[in-house]
Amino acid sequence: MLNPKPLVFLDLETTGFSPKYNRVTEIGIVVVRGNHITDEYQRLVNPDQWISPAITKITGITQKDVLDAPYFNEIANELLPYLKLGLLTAHNANFDYRFLQAEFFRSGVEFNSPRLCTMTLSRQLFPTQKSHRLEEILRVHNISVKRHHRALDDARATAQFYLKVKKELPRDLFTQSLKKAIY
Repeated sequence: MLNPKPLVFLDLETTGFSPKYNRVTEIGIVVVRGNHITDEYQRLVNPDQWISPAITKITGITQKDVLDAPYFNEIANELLPYLKLGLLTAHNANFDYRFLQAEFFRSGVEFNSPRLCTMTLSRQLFPTQKSHRLEEILRVHNISVKRHHRALDDARATAQFYLKVKKELPRDLFTQSLKKAIY
């Protein structure tokens, strides 16, 4: 049976690209059990650092938006149960995973998890496709998203991509590609 445990689709928005120097500003989680979205979680996070205008332009998240949001260490314990539900799944999973590990480390919590990368899955399933960026695979597979670069919307869209290709492609091809996309 494919994926007897839930898949926990995650997307993070951050203040930059380095988990060492930058911080999380938003977390979005979508839980998929079988072929259905069963739960969602979204939270703005106070990064305790400046959000550059360039990042605000991409995400729409401003300093004012996160001013009264909790710090990551204040929500770490409410976040862990979601992350432990099943296989952590994200588009370009290592990016999100490294940020999660860094944030949990700063909070005094060790976090390790296997993960499924939907970017790798897309590369396995559609090797001739030129780009496997999230926006491009959503466009190619006719999946709409309300707001790109917002955590919950991107997590939902990633889950929809996964569910769509799981349903439409031959089971053997999908299963073989899936195995190569889990780290």
